Amino acid sequence: MARLEIANLTKRYGALTTVRDVTLDVADGEFLVLLGPSGCGKTTTLRMVAGFVEPSAGVIRLGGRDITGSPPWLRNTGMVFQNYALFPHMTVAENVAFGLEMRKVPKAEREARAMEALRMVRMEAYAARLPRQMSGGQQQRAALARALAIHPDVLLLDEPLSNLDAKLREEVRVEIRQLQRQLGLTTIMVTHDQEEALTVADRLVVMAEGAIRQVGSQQDLYERPADRFVAGFVGRSTFLPGRMAGQGRFVTAGGVDLAVPEAAPGPAVLAIRPEAVHLAPPEGEENRLSGVVEFVSYLGPLIELHCRIAEGEKLVVHVPNRAGMRPPALGETIPIGWPRAAGMVFPDAA
Repeated sequence: MARLEIANLTKRYGALTTVRDVTLDVADGEFLVLLGPSGCGKTTTLRMVAGFVEPSAGVIRLGGRDITGSPPWLRNTGMVFQNYALFPHMTVAENVAFGLEMRKVPKAEREARAMEALRMVRMEAYAARLPRQMSGGQQQRAALARALAIHPDVLLLDEPLSNLDAKLREEVRVEIRQLQRQLGLTTIMVTHDQEEALTVADRLVVMAEGAIRQVGSQQDLYERPADRFVAGFVGRSTFLPGRMAGQGRFVTAGGVDLAVPEAAPGPAVLAIRPEAVHLAPPEGEENRLSGVVEFVSYLGPLIELHCRIAEGEKLVVHVPNRAGMRPPALGETIPIGWPRAAGMVFPDAA
């Protein structure tokens, strides 16, 4: 069993608390992604699981065994670092076998396991090369093979794709996900890239200021964000400050009256996803208004519009790009709308 349990994990550096009371239960074979902005505590959390950072409080259990105070080499966790951390003077095969050598695995066995791990990531042809003789994507695969060679109970990935170009990043993240499923390997990955997280995760953990803000599936976090921070970090949203006026009515600071889901009266913020807003909304749409186009961006499959609906208030609109479509012109007034249920209302203090 490779179930990982984290209970009330906290890390303090003097008066500064970088991780605050984190509790997670990662199932055997699950791919969990820690998602959040730089400095939110996700990498520190991962390094506490790996044993490279000592917790100030809390407990870490792996397969029911308390590993909180165990050194990294006794935890059987495989880690891929952001900069890959390959030894420049060693060949790829030697790098991959290094963890096995430190575990006193006999030479013949460690060489066989190193080649097995390289085959998993399609790198066996590069076994004799030095890291400097390989591309960034090849180095990333070598680092992944090194983590897999020890047959870890948990695979830990710290921003493993951040040094790759966009196209290669897309390819490698799919490969990592497929390999993880094939091996049934419990995996935790840290990233600040929401598209990356949405692509690979079974569940996501959104962190901010050292604490967990929400845990759930991609659909949970995107369609039912727990607060304003999650709504802004997972996907895109337009935020309109205003107040709840009762009976499912929201009035923006600019005086626009909108139909929204029921919420407590008082100051609030309305969030609208760009794809929820329609051009030329159908009859019966609960929110129908006019917007003045102030910005148009061609994004290939989408056209992004910034529409002013009141003084100082704009909506971002994503329109599917269809063959022969003519985007609205700058300064053009267009009809826009969205259903009541598409609005997400959060307390103003969120």
